[in-house]
Amino acid sequence: MPTPNPAALAFLSTRRSRPAKTLSEPVPTAAELAPLLTAAARSPDHGKLEPWRFIIVEKPAMQRLANIVQVRGEVLGLPAEQVTKGRAQFDQGHLAVAVIEVQRPSEKIPALEQTYSAGCVCLALLNAALAAGWGANWLSGWPSHDRAFMADALTLAENERIAGFIHIGTETSAPPERPRPDIAAITTWMRQ
Repeated sequence: MPTPNPAALAFLSTRRSRPAKTLSEPVPTAAELAPLLTAAARSPDHGKLEPWRFIIVEKPAMQRLANIVQVRGEVLGLPAEQVTKGRAQFDQGHLAVAVIEVQRPSEKIPALEQTYSAGCVCLALLNAALAAGWGANWLSGWPSHDRAFMADALTLAENERIAGFIHIGTETSAPPERPRPDIAAITTWMRQ
C-alpha cells in the first residue's frame, strides 16, 4: 500500500499562481531562494544531463532587461502594445529566476526530453515558491523566444534558451479561482 501525503496532494490540488504584477517586496534572500532552487533541481532529468541552469534577475537588472525588450521590439517592428506587454514583467518585477534550458549532446536523451525537463524545473520552482509562502508566477512572452534578446540580455550560448522567468515575491492580493479542466472530458482509459 502506498503511503499518502495528504498535505502535499491538497497543496497541489489547490495551488494557484499569483499574477506577477501583484508581487511586491520583500523578495526571497539568497538563503531563502537556495532551498527553492534545490527543490526545483529534483525534477525529472533522464540521463542526469542537468539540461537547465538558473540566472537570478534582481531588481537593478530588471530595468536593463526592460530596455533591451524595448529596443528589440522596435527593431522587430512590433506594435507598441506588444512591446509594452513584453517589457512589463521587467518594469514591474522585483526578482525573477530565469530557468535556462541547456541542450546537451546525448545519443540517448532526445532534445525534446531535455526541453520537457526544463519545463518541469519551471513548474517545480513555481510550486516550491508557492509552498514556501511566496507569491510566484511563470512568465515567458515574445522576448523569451527572441534569440537576440537571449544573447543581449542574458548572454546565452547557442545551445541555450529561456524556458521561463519565475517571478517570486510577496503576494499583495489573492487572485480569484479560475475555471479548471473537466478531467472526465480530457481523460481516456485504455483497458485492453
